[in-house]
Amino acid sequence: MSTSSITFNRRAFIRTSSLASGGLLIGFNLFTACKPKVQPPVDISQLNFNDFNAFIKIADNGAVTLFSPNPEIGQGVKTAMPMLIAEELDVAWKNVYVQQGILDTENYTRQLAGGSQSIRLGWEPLRQTGATARQMLVNAAAAKWGVDPSECTTSEGVITNAKGETLGYGDVVREAAALEVPENVTLKEPKNFKVIGTDAPNVDIDKIITGKPLFGLDYKVEGMVYASVLRPPAFGKILDSYDDTKAKAMPGVLDVIRIGEKAKELSKEGVGNWTVAMGKSDKVVVIAKTTWEALKAKEALSATWVDDSTLESTEFQDKQLLGLLDGKEFQTLRKDGDIIKAFSQADKILERTYESPFLPHNCMEPMNFFANITDEKIHLVGPVQTPEFAATAVAGMLGRDVKDVHLEMTRMGGGFGRRLYGDFVYEVAEIADAIKKPVKLVFSREDDMTAGTYRPAIKYRIKASIKNGQVTGYQLKEAAIGGNMYGLIPNFFPAGAIENYQVDVANYQSNITTGAWRAPYTNFLAFAEQSFFDELAETMEVDRIQLRLDLLEKVKGTTDERIQYSPERMQNVIKVAVDKSGWGKKRDGVFQGFAAYYCHNSHVAEVADVEIENGMPVVKKVTCVVDCGIVVNPLGAKNQIEGGVIDGVGHAMYGDFTFMDGQPQSQNYDKYRLIRMGEIPVVESHLIQNDLAPTGLGEPTLPPAGAAVANALKAATGNRFTQQPFSKYPELMQVPTKAIIG
Repeated sequence: MSTSSITFNRRAFIRTSSLASGGLLIGFNLFTACKPKVQPPVDISQLNFNDFNAFIKIADNGAVTLFSPNPEIGQGVKTAMPMLIAEELDVAWKNVYVQQGILDTENYTRQLAGGSQSIRLGWEPLRQTGATARQMLVNAAAAKWGVDPSECTTSEGVITNAKGETLGYGDVVREAAALEVPENVTLKEPKNFKVIGTDAPNVDIDKIITGKPLFGLDYKVEGMVYASVLRPPAFGKILDSYDDTKAKAMPGVLDVIRIGEKAKELSKEGVGNWTVAMGKSDKVVVIAKTTWEALKAKEALSATWVDDSTLESTEFQDKQLLGLLDGKEFQTLRKDGDIIKAFSQADKILERTYESPFLPHNCMEPMNFFANITDEKIHLVGPVQTPEFAATAVAGMLGRDVKDVHLEMTRMGGGFGRRLYGDFVYEVAEIADAIKKPVKLVFSREDDMTAGTYRPAIKYRIKASIKNGQVTGYQLKEAAIGGNMYGLIPNFFPAGAIENYQVDVANYQSNITTGAWRAPYTNFLAFAEQSFFDELAETMEVDRIQLRLDLLEKVKGTTDERIQYSPERMQNVIKVAVDKSGWGKKRDGVFQGFAAYYCHNSHVAEVADVEIENGMPVVKKVTCVVDCGIVVNPLGAKNQIEGGVIDGVGHAMYGDFTFMDGQPQSQNYDKYRLIRMGEIPVVESHLIQNDLAPTGLGEPTLPPAGAAVANALKAATGNRFTQQPFSKYPELMQVPTKAIIG
């Protein structure tokens, strides 16, 4: 494995860095801007293209349109996935025009944005698509020349035979498309890549920075009306009655209706699917000529709500979770050895409890979707991470054949897991079915923050035994609201490294809807475990880096097929992070914290630098080392790395969300704290270069960030943080006088 790396430093670029699921990248090139007589590029989107297959169209001049099948939420797949096709098709990226594919279950598979798996699972199939098309084009050219295809080579859309004669792809595209599809094609070796591994700007960047229609909120059709939905003010309440007199009298209001019966059927066991996160209550919908008129009229509605279940408060939820941790009702997800025996024979035992709050997703673009339902077709358009599941559920809800559904995906202004759940799609479908008009449903920011679905509140209790200077036992207990960690997580580090190891989970079934939030479960678990390992090293009086390396050494050569991570790759990112960050090389006024974590098939190590400003610790820099295999688009990878780190730092420091009597206590950004531009640390990114297949990148850099910061804060203040957000505990932020002076 190569230990060389690609290095990025945010100081070197003038741009706004994007979060992984809300892509925004603004770049300035002053040298190009000052050149005289700069010729505008050919608008290849306006050329006449010939259909080749579901992924590829080729124009007569050789320009290529490639369709990106997966939803784009800012993670860069609309750029990176076509790069895989272009590489094996052997065309110049500058001659490629990219379009978003529609939902097409016959020609595409896994049209889903989740789990950081799009590139990993598309790596071979998309390259096969490009290589197959290239071979068919070569076969068509060879037939024209009367030569064997093996005598022909390709380069940037041009086919050359042994005599030096050439034909462009556009010259043979019609003939090639009619040929038999070859069953076996040869893919390129990584050393021969021309497109993969090169920086490619976001294919939507021009539209993003010039405000051209691109997102769900931009979508409009003639005769479209707008809907705003009144939902229960608290979890645990349902609609009893409403008065719409004032609302109907307001300007632009077309109608007020009640929905819920059809959507509620989806929530019944065996009817819907996992993307359905609907409440029990009916809802009141205002239909108006504009979004503003619909939102203002909704405020004029008078509704009566009645209690249906417990109106939970944060204090109540905390007691439920602590009760679970103290209880005996657990599901064991992994058990190695005998932890009871290990604890009973220990010289020392370390036990800590870590706590995290609910968190909303807070996508910059609020939830929205368009629907137009006729006898002939169900037309759906908008930003959703699970288009196939949404189409299937809508068809089932309306008693229609799923083939009647035509779903178009727009770019999303953020997802982070919120748009995995299609409640807004089902709502607009029920509305459109009722009013028989094309309609756009738009959430307000308050709707977005208070309607669910949230990251679940979780508490972890970790206990380790030490015997003769070795870690002999390790038990992780999870108490979560609404569900527990998915099955692979118990097989992440330190599984396999400790002889007696057990993971137990329990959950409290709340009426508050929860679901995936960027890097589900690991987004907080990494903080808990990596904070614990630092404290474990202190208790054992050993070096914290060496403790991790030694434990990883024990996993090498394992025959346990359950183990998900590579100890060699994890050791490598740790060593590179130590080197690149200057770890252990004391610098006055700089306090460092370390964390390493594996998730979404990638290995990450991070070092946070904290400095004291005005008597308070401030996160100034994070050095991040990532092994995600072959990097398809280094520029896009850098954005994902930075976005994940910033997201992780920001939510660990500031993210908090509480309830009182079932009602969210934050409804907009005036009360919900996000990291601010002036608080964003410099992120120095290093990508390990190797020839291994790509793994996830949209999520893996987020989980270790909070731990690295917490461990750096410990170095600066002497205080351990076991609860997030850190800013909620100012007493722990107090810096010793000697640290300020030093």
